[in-house]
Amino acid sequence: MSSANNKIVRTLRCKLRNIPETLNKLTKAIGQAGVEIGNISTIHTGNHYTVRDIEVTVADEDALRKLIERVSALKDVAIIRVMDDVLKLHQNGKIKMVGATPINSISDLRKVYTPGVAEVCKLVAAHPEWKDHYTSIPYSIAIVTDGTAILGLGNIGSVAGMPVMEGKSALMYQFVGVRGIPILLDTTDTEEVIATIKHIAPTFGAIHLEDFASPRCFEIEERLEKELDIPVMQDDQQGTAVVVLAALINACKKTDIKLEKAKIGMIGLGAAGLITGEFILRFTDNPTLGTARTEASIKRHVARGGIASNFDEIMQKADIVICTSGVSGLIKPAMVRKGQIIFALANPFPEITPDQAMVAGATIATDGRTVNNLVGYPGIWRGTLDAKAKKINWDMYCAAILAIANATSENELIPSPLDPKVHLAVTKSVARAAIESGVAQRHLDEDYFEDTKLGFPFDM
Repeated sequence: MSSANNKIVRTLRCKLRNIPETLNKLTKAIGQAGVEIGNISTIHTGNHYTVRDIEVTVADEDALRKLIERVSALKDVAIIRVMDDVLKLHQNGKIKMVGATPINSISDLRKVYTPGVAEVCKLVAAHPEWKDHYTSIPYSIAIVTDGTAILGLGNIGSVAGMPVMEGKSALMYQFVGVRGIPILLDTTDTEEVIATIKHIAPTFGAIHLEDFASPRCFEIEERLEKELDIPVMQDDQQGTAVVVLAALINACKKTDIKLEKAKIGMIGLGAAGLITGEFILRFTDNPTLGTARTEASIKRHVARGGIASNFDEIMQKADIVICTSGVSGLIKPAMVRKGQIIFALANPFPEITPDQAMVAGATIATDGRTVNNLVGYPGIWRGTLDAKAKKINWDMYCAAILAIANATSENELIPSPLDPKVHLAVTKSVARAAIESGVAQRHLDEDYFEDTKLGFPFDM
């Protein structure tokens, strides 16, 4: 595994004179700067000059500046523009709401809107359950944030967190056909958050909580789960725990470490760490050691069955170290004990890079980019909504854990999130668990479970 995950990608648009070896000189200069070259595309070819886009991966902005200086010094090359493809991709946002039915005639208009729509309104008014058949509600999920814990960046506000919410929405639709609709809150008051979500809940089939800071996130999720009649999941809590445990199962398969008997240490007991520790205990009956920056966090860990510990004890005694501290570079290579499994999951920069941990003696090391929630939450939601479950219970989460672990190839810890088979496996496993545990409200026959593709639910 490479520490290149922490680097940045830019595209240099360069104008090269059409004389021999110009491109070779350019690529050589980039290589001598220690910079990785990606795609090279020809944008324009003229009589005297050729314009090419060259994708480069650099360590940081300082390295980019030095690269630009080096390339600019070449006699037959001029940099026209330095482009950030990430910013370009985000222009005007990553999602949009579009109609599902074309409106090309007065006849279409009368059916989609007035007067035809009144008939549907009266039907739903008389029989509210028909909303599941004649509206978009059952497969629409609110992706709600107050912006207090965005992607490891901290309390940057809900508007600054919108690109993350859009990303969740786009991925959920692509992988499982569920509509995720971002909801940005302008309050961080717990009671206002809960009240607001309860007021908008009729619009949605489920509530996906995202990037709420600890410890408020626990009360918000628990209260909404009790007070709403639609499923609620906090992705940073249950979503993370599911994927971490699946990866941990696979990591233990590759080593002599037995998950049920291993000493497992949790460093960081916020939204992700606390619930991951709880899930490990429920799955293995093996309590985890836990430490955090505050005594309150450690007390919450103990209240959920964990064991109070400290950083030094965990690094010295734990067979498995799971870090969700959010502190880049927290673990120094000298602290790694030979044979340990290290999950350094702080985003965007881990507590120790996988390369550093492996060199220091870890038998397996990974970070938050590999152990990615994306392999879990889309299928969890689709299976839950397909079964029309009002809650996501432990049996359903456990089914998702095992589905992910079993969908992983031998040379991986976790499946690629781009593999449709993992989302299919999680969906079907969660839906079956909902039925078998008695929380499903929709009958799903064996044809549903035997289908090898995830169709869009609106066609069901």
